[in-house]
Amino acid sequence: MRTWNTAGYLRLSREDGDKSESDSIAHQRRLLEQYLAEHPELRLIDFYQDDGYTGTHFDRPSFRRMEEDMAAGIIDCILVKDLSRFGRDYIEVGRYLEKEFPARGVRFIAVNDGVDSEQGRYDMLLPIKNLFNTQYAKDISDKVRSTIRSKQRRGEFIGAFPSYGYRKDPRNHNHLEIDPPAACVVQRIFDLCEAGLGQLKIAKTLNAEHIPSPSEYKRLSGERYHNGRRMDQTTYWTYATVHRILQNQMYLGNMEQGRSERPGMHGKARQRQRAEWIVVPGTHEPIISREQWERVQSLLQKRTRQLSFEQNQSPFAGFLRCGACGRAMVKTRRPGGLSYSCGSYKRYGPTVCTRHSISHAVLEQIVLEDLNRLLSSAGDLNILAQRSVAGLPHSSGGPPEGERLESALQRLRRLKKSAYEDYRDGLLSRVDYLAYQADYEAQIQALTRQLAQLAREQKDDPLRRPWVDALLRQGKLTELDRVTVAETIREIRVFPDHQLEITYTFADDAGLLSG
Repeated sequence: MRTWNTAGYLRLSREDGDKSESDSIAHQRRLLEQYLAEHPELRLIDFYQDDGYTGTHFDRPSFRRMEEDMAAGIIDCILVKDLSRFGRDYIEVGRYLEKEFPARGVRFIAVNDGVDSEQGRYDMLLPIKNLFNTQYAKDISDKVRSTIRSKQRRGEFIGAFPSYGYRKDPRNHNHLEIDPPAACVVQRIFDLCEAGLGQLKIAKTLNAEHIPSPSEYKRLSGERYHNGRRMDQTTYWTYATVHRILQNQMYLGNMEQGRSERPGMHGKARQRQRAEWIVVPGTHEPIISREQWERVQSLLQKRTRQLSFEQNQSPFAGFLRCGACGRAMVKTRRPGGLSYSCGSYKRYGPTVCTRHSISHAVLEQIVLEDLNRLLSSAGDLNILAQRSVAGLPHSSGGPPEGERLESALQRLRRLKKSAYEDYRDGLLSRVDYLAYQADYEAQIQALTRQLAQLAREQKDDPLRRPWVDALLRQGKLTELDRVTVAETIREIRVFPDHQLEITYTFADDAGLLSG
């Protein structure tokens, strides 16, 4: 008799509506142990347990570990209590049962559903059972969302982690109480702001005093906390962290929730506008007085300056990234001219990244020379220009003009979103963020108009584009503007060893150049 190396898989999730007793982890384990005792050909390798993970998707830590062991040949049989423990997405469950497991020679047993792949083909009712499991999960998901929204409107805290400065009341987890050590830091942040320090200066002050950031404080307190907004290595105070604290009404004693919503079980969370947030006043003890809150909000508004982008524009804005830490490079104006340096180092010092920069003049020269080198290898420039504007394929095999414009348009939209993320993380000031957003929006509108006019213009005047005129007149590009950069460059990474990695929109590989 063949011996099967067996994985016992256990899963429980209250969000799926799993019943605490009949579907508990302990109950599942006992049932599987009994089944194993009755079937000596099944040799238990390990129990894989996902406690508190929904069955509507398969991104669960123990399930992924079980998959890895299956791929490595450590296990060749999976044993579960029933199909709903394995998963509630009938399409994915069917894919595993009909394709993945047979292809790998893995036996699958669901005890209560009478499923055993070794005994023959699956029951014809199996897809219907999977469908019912999925529908049941959707129904429970809708009910859970409705319950959560009702609790939010009543001012009950329903999150996993309270705002920095608070902790859950041990007698009532829907109520918050002050966490004294963190609350003292929050009070100090408001005091420093009122004393005239900017948000970046406050972040630097807290870092210099080795005060743990909110996420680090939670981890040091033993909480399994993960902040999706931050890069994995960001454990220090940032402009964005201080900014969020100074604008958080939780410190006034108001429950502020409902910042995002998820349209369905598998839908991506969407950020709500601030006016759509659910705010219930007077639900817990405040850390900040109403008077100080209003004074600080007034100061924050006064410090917001509006400058025209024309005074600060750069053709490379939004395209430059630090090759070491991945953060945006920020511009610095010095007597010698404009330069770009690592935003992480500039704001938070050498503990975060290294000190390296590149001047605007050097960067522009390198990019121009490399672009002209690529253009010189494209063949006859007249044919290249005519085919480009006429929407025909390039001699180099690149996309037609319409596709290139559409690609540039999509890239600008991504850059616009990326600028917001950099502003949120404190890598861009509000002034620069608003300027970049205005610039990106202007370019988006310009490219949209070009796409609309392309069909009419390509026959009448195939050489209307300014960069094409310059290319044909002089045989090369002599300067860079935002449109040219946006249409030709996807990203530029600046490394500490003075090398650049330029990724072009029309090339498969990035070029590594010396800075």
